[in-house]
Amino acid sequence: MPGIKDAKCVLVLGATSGIGRALALAIHDLDSKPTVIVSGRRQERLDELASHGERIKTARVDINTSEDNLKKFVTDTVSNYPDLDAVIFSSGIQHIFDFTKPDTIDFNKFQDEISTNYISIFKLIVLFLPHLLKLSDKGRPSFVVPITSGLSIVPSATVPDYSATKAALHSLSITLRLQLAKTNVQVIEILPPLVESELHDHQGKTPVLSKVWMPLKEFTEHAMAGLIRGDPNIPVGTASQDFNHFEKGKQEAAQKFYERMLSMSST
Repeated sequence: MPGIKDAKCVLVLGATSGIGRALALAIHDLDSKPTVIVSGRRQERLDELASHGERIKTARVDINTSEDNLKKFVTDTVSNYPDLDAVIFSSGIQHIFDFTKPDTIDFNKFQDEISTNYISIFKLIVLFLPHLLKLSDKGRPSFVVPITSGLSIVPSATVPDYSATKAALHSLSITLRLQLAKTNVQVIEILPPLVESELHDHQGKTPVLSKVWMPLKEFTEHAMAGLIRGDPNIPVGTASQDFNHFEKGKQEAAQKFYERMLSMSST
Protein backbone atom coordinates (compact mmCIF):
# COMPACT_ATOMS: atom_id res chain seq x y z
CA MET A 1 0.00 0.00 0.00
CA PRO A 2 1.36 3.48 -0.84
CA GLY A 3 2.57 5.52 2.09
CA ILE A 4 4.13 8.90 2.71
CA LYS A 5 7.45 7.48 1.49
CA ASP A 6 5.89 7.53 -2.00
CA ALA A 7 5.03 11.24 -1.86
CA LYS A 8 7.07 13.65 -3.95
CA CYS A 9 5.89 16.90 -2.37
CA VAL A 10 4.27 17.25 1.06
CA LEU A 11 2.52 20.33 2.45
CA VAL A 12 2.33 20.52 6.25
CA LEU A 13 -0.20 23.06 7.52
CA GLY A 14 0.48 24.12 11.08
CA ALA A 15 4.19 23.34 10.85
CA THR A 16 5.55 26.12 13.06
CA SER A 17 5.50 24.10 16.28
CA GLY A 18 4.74 20.77 17.94
CA ILE A 19 3.48 17.83 15.93
CA GLY A 20 3.41 19.67 12.60
CA ARG A 21 7.02 20.81 12.89
CA ALA A 22 8.25 17.38 13.99
CA LEU A 23 6.46 15.58 11.16
CA ALA A 24 7.72 18.07 8.58
CA LEU A 25 11.33 17.47 9.60
CA ALA A 26 10.87 13.69 9.79
CA ILE A 27 9.31 13.57 6.32
CA HIS A 28 12.13 15.73 4.97
CA ASP A 29 14.61 13.16 6.28
CA LEU A 30 13.01 10.23 4.43
CA ASP A 31 15.27 8.39 1.98
CA SER A 32 12.80 9.26 -0.80
CA LYS A 33 13.83 12.94 -0.37
CA PRO A 34 10.46 14.66 -0.89
CA THR A 35 10.03 18.40 -1.08
CA VAL A 36 8.37 19.60 2.13
CA ILE A 37 6.35 22.82 2.18
CA VAL A 38 5.96 24.15 5.71
CA SER A 39 3.06 26.47 6.35
CA GLY A 40 1.76 28.48 9.25
CA ARG A 41 1.19 31.99 10.59
CA ARG A 42 4.67 32.80 11.95
CA GLN A 43 7.13 33.58 9.17
CA GLU A 44 10.16 33.64 11.48
CA ARG A 45 9.48 30.04 12.49
CA LEU A 46 8.96 29.00 8.89
CA ASP A 47 12.30 30.58 8.02
CA GLU A 48 13.97 28.65 10.84
CA LEU A 49 12.50 25.43 9.50
CA ALA A 50 13.70 26.23 5.99
CA SER A 51 17.26 26.44 7.33
CA HIS A 52 17.16 22.66 7.90
CA GLY A 53 17.44 21.81 4.22
CA GLU A 54 17.10 22.99 0.64
CA ARG A 55 14.04 20.79 0.11
CA ILE A 56 12.09 22.64 2.81
CA LYS A 57 10.02 25.45 1.31
CA THR A 58 7.79 27.96 3.09
CA ALA A 59 4.25 29.17 2.41
CA ARG A 60 2.81 31.49 5.02
CA VAL A 61 -0.94 31.33 5.71
CA ASP A 62 -3.37 31.81 8.56
CA ILE A 63 -6.01 29.21 7.75
CA ASN A 64 -8.56 31.08 9.87
CA THR A 65 -9.13 33.56 7.08
CA SER A 66 -11.58 34.31 4.30
CA GLU A 67 -12.60 31.79 1.67
CA ASP A 68 -11.05 33.95 -1.05
CA ASN A 69 -7.71 33.98 0.77
CA LEU A 70 -7.83 30.21 1.17
CA LYS A 71 -8.57 29.80 -2.53
CA LYS A 72 -5.63 32.03 -3.42
CA PHE A 73 -3.34 30.08 -1.10
CA VAL A 74 -4.34 26.76 -2.69
CA THR A 75 -4.06 28.13 -6.23
CA ASP A 76 -0.62 29.61 -5.56
CA THR A 77 0.62 26.47 -3.82
CA VAL A 78 -0.49 24.12 -6.60
CA SER A 79 0.93 26.48 -9.23
CA ASN A 80 4.30 26.72 -7.49
CA TYR A 81 4.44 23.00 -6.61
CA PRO A 82 2.60 20.98 -9.28
CA ASP A 83 4.04 17.77 -7.80
CA LEU A 84 2.20 18.38 -4.53
CA ASP A 85 0.69 15.01 -3.61
CA ALA A 86 0.23 15.08 0.16
CA VAL A 87 -1.38 17.57 2.53
CA ILE A 88 -1.07 17.18 6.29
CA PHE A 89 -3.51 19.20 8.40
CA SER A 90 -1.81 19.87 11.73
CA SER A 91 -3.22 23.33 12.47
CA GLY A 92 -5.13 23.59 15.71
CA ILE A 93 -5.86 25.66 18.80
CA GLN A 94 -7.33 24.66 22.15
CA HIS A 95 -9.30 26.58 24.77
CA ILE A 96 -10.70 25.64 28.17
CA PHE A 97 -14.42 26.37 28.62
CA ASP A 98 -16.25 26.00 31.94
CA PHE A 99 -20.01 25.65 31.54
CA THR A 100 -20.52 26.14 35.31
CA LYS A 101 -19.30 29.70 34.68
CA PRO A 102 -21.04 30.57 31.42
CA ASP A 103 -20.20 34.26 31.74
CA THR A 104 -16.51 33.38 31.30
CA ILE A 105 -17.01 31.69 27.93
CA ASP A 106 -15.63 33.85 25.15
CA PHE A 107 -17.58 33.36 21.92
CA ASN A 108 -14.70 34.79 19.90
CA LYS A 109 -12.42 32.03 21.20
CA PHE A 110 -15.14 29.48 20.48
CA GLN A 111 -15.49 30.75 16.92
CA ASP A 112 -11.73 30.80 16.33
CA GLU A 113 -11.37 27.26 17.66
CA ILE A 114 -14.13 25.74 15.55
CA SER A 115 -12.99 27.64 12.45
CA THR A 116 -9.31 26.74 12.81
CA ASN A 117 -9.81 23.13 13.87
CA TYR A 118 -12.62 22.16 11.53
CA ILE A 119 -14.25 24.67 9.16
CA SER A 120 -11.03 25.90 7.52
CA ILE A 121 -9.69 22.35 7.24
CA PHE A 122 -12.93 21.24 5.59
CA LYS A 123 -12.61 24.08 3.08
CA LEU A 124 -8.95 23.37 2.36
CA ILE A 125 -9.62 19.68 1.76
CA VAL A 126 -12.32 20.63 -0.74
CA LEU A 127 -10.04 23.17 -2.42
CA PHE A 128 -7.06 20.80 -2.74
CA LEU A 129 -9.11 17.83 -3.96
CA PRO A 130 -9.40 18.88 -7.64
CA HIS A 131 -5.60 18.85 -7.90
CA LEU A 132 -5.26 15.55 -6.03
CA LEU A 133 -7.99 13.93 -8.11
CA LYS A 134 -6.17 14.96 -11.30
CA LEU A 135 -3.12 13.11 -9.98
CA SER A 136 -5.38 10.17 -9.20
CA ASP A 137 -6.63 10.11 -12.79
CA LYS A 138 -2.99 9.79 -13.88
CA GLY A 139 -2.51 6.80 -11.58
CA ARG A 140 -0.51 8.70 -8.97
CA PRO A 141 -1.24 8.13 -5.28
CA SER A 142 -1.85 11.17 -3.11
CA PHE A 143 -2.60 11.70 0.55
CA VAL A 144 -4.97 13.74 2.70
CA VAL A 145 -3.78 13.52 6.31
CA PRO A 146 -6.03 15.06 8.98
CA ILE A 147 -4.55 15.12 12.47
CA THR A 148 -7.37 14.69 14.95
CA SER A 149 -6.96 13.51 18.56
CA GLY A 150 -7.75 10.76 20.98
CA LEU A 151 -10.27 13.31 22.28
CA SER A 152 -12.25 12.75 19.08
CA ILE A 153 -13.12 9.35 20.56
CA VAL A 154 -13.26 10.06 24.32
CA PRO A 155 -13.78 13.80 24.88
CA SER A 156 -12.29 15.84 27.69
CA ALA A 157 -14.80 17.90 29.68
CA THR A 158 -12.20 20.61 30.24
CA VAL A 159 -11.85 21.30 26.51
CA PRO A 160 -15.37 20.56 25.21
CA ASP A 161 -15.24 22.56 21.99
CA TYR A 162 -11.79 21.27 21.06
CA SER A 163 -13.02 17.71 21.60
CA ALA A 164 -16.09 18.43 19.46
CA THR A 165 -14.02 19.87 16.59
CA LYS A 166 -11.75 16.83 16.60
CA ALA A 167 -14.76 14.50 16.67
CA ALA A 168 -16.14 16.35 13.64
CA LEU A 169 -12.84 15.99 11.78
CA HIS A 170 -12.66 12.31 12.73
CA SER A 171 -16.14 11.72 11.33
CA LEU A 172 -15.22 13.65 8.18
CA SER A 173 -12.14 11.46 7.74
CA ILE A 174 -14.28 8.31 7.77
CA THR A 175 -16.77 9.59 5.20
CA LEU A 176 -14.10 11.18 3.03
CA ARG A 177 -12.29 7.84 2.90
CA LEU A 178 -15.49 6.12 1.79
CA GLN A 179 -16.22 8.59 -0.99
CA LEU A 180 -12.63 8.48 -2.30
CA ALA A 181 -12.26 4.71 -2.02
CA LYS A 182 -12.23 4.19 -5.79
CA THR A 183 -9.61 6.88 -6.38
CA ASN A 184 -5.88 7.00 -5.66
CA VAL A 185 -6.43 9.63 -2.96
CA GLN A 186 -5.73 8.04 0.42
CA VAL A 187 -7.13 9.47 3.65
CA ILE A 188 -4.78 8.81 6.56
CA GLU A 189 -5.98 10.01 9.96
CA ILE A 190 -3.46 10.51 12.77
CA LEU A 191 -4.96 10.36 16.27
CA PRO A 192 -2.46 11.64 18.86
CA PRO A 193 -2.74 11.22 22.62
CA LEU A 194 -1.67 14.06 24.90
CA VAL A 195 1.67 15.00 23.31
CA GLU A 196 4.45 17.39 24.28
CA SER A 197 3.37 20.67 22.68
CA GLU A 198 2.98 24.44 22.97
CA LEU A 199 -0.76 23.93 22.54
CA HIS A 200 -1.37 24.24 26.26
CA ASP A 201 1.04 27.09 27.11
CA HIS A 202 -1.62 29.82 27.13
CA GLN A 203 -3.75 27.71 29.49
CA GLY A 204 -1.07 27.63 32.17
CA LYS A 205 -1.32 23.83 32.23
CA THR A 206 2.06 22.92 30.73
CA PRO A 207 3.87 22.20 34.05
CA VAL A 208 1.16 19.72 35.04
CA LEU A 209 0.63 18.14 31.62
CA SER A 210 4.36 17.74 31.00
CA LYS A 211 4.40 15.08 33.71
CA VAL A 212 2.02 12.82 31.77
CA TRP A 213 2.26 13.69 28.08
CA MET A 214 4.00 11.56 25.46
CA PRO A 215 7.37 13.00 24.41
CA LEU A 216 7.16 14.53 20.93
CA LYS A 217 10.03 12.41 19.63
CA GLU A 218 8.32 9.17 20.68
CA PHE A 219 5.02 10.24 19.14
CA THR A 220 6.70 11.22 15.88
CA GLU A 221 8.36 7.82 15.57
CA HIS A 222 5.00 6.04 15.94
CA ALA A 223 3.18 8.42 13.60
CA MET A 224 5.88 8.19 10.93
CA ALA A 225 5.80 4.38 11.02
CA GLY A 226 2.07 4.48 10.25
CA LEU A 227 2.50 7.13 7.55
CA ILE A 228 5.22 5.10 5.85
CA ARG A 229 3.01 1.99 5.88
CA GLY A 230 0.01 4.00 4.65
CA ASP A 231 -2.25 2.96 7.53
CA PRO A 232 -5.71 4.52 7.16
CA ASN A 233 -5.80 5.22 10.92
CA ILE A 234 -2.77 5.94 13.08
CA PRO A 235 -3.84 6.08 16.73
CA VAL A 236 -0.89 6.48 19.09
CA GLY A 237 -0.48 5.70 22.79
CA THR A 238 -3.65 6.04 24.85
CA ALA A 239 -5.49 7.05 21.67
CA SER A 240 -4.69 3.59 20.33
CA GLN A 241 -6.33 1.97 23.35
CA ASP A 242 -9.47 4.08 22.97
CA PHE A 243 -9.54 3.52 19.20
CA ASN A 244 -9.36 -0.26 19.61
CA HIS A 245 -12.04 -0.21 22.31
CA PHE A 246 -14.60 2.17 20.83
CA GLU A 247 -13.96 2.37 17.08
CA LYS A 248 -13.83 -1.30 16.13
CA GLY A 249 -16.11 -1.87 13.17
CA LYS A 250 -17.12 1.78 12.74
CA GLN A 251 -15.50 2.20 9.31
CA GLU A 252 -17.14 -1.01 8.11
CA ALA A 253 -20.52 0.03 9.51
CA ALA A 254 -20.23 3.43 7.82
CA GLN A 255 -19.37 1.66 4.55
CA LYS A 256 -22.46 -0.56 4.74
CA PHE A 257 -24.63 2.47 5.48
CA TYR A 258 -23.05 4.38 2.56
CA GLU A 259 -23.61 1.46 0.19
CA ARG A 260 -27.23 1.22 1.33
CA MET A 261 -27.77 4.93 0.65
CA LEU A 262 -26.17 4.59 -2.80
CA SER A 263 -28.38 1.62 -3.56
CA MET A 264 -31.51 3.50 -2.53
CA SER A 265 -30.59 6.55 -4.61
CA SER A 266 -30.05 4.43 -7.74
CA THR A 267 -33.50 2.80 -7.63
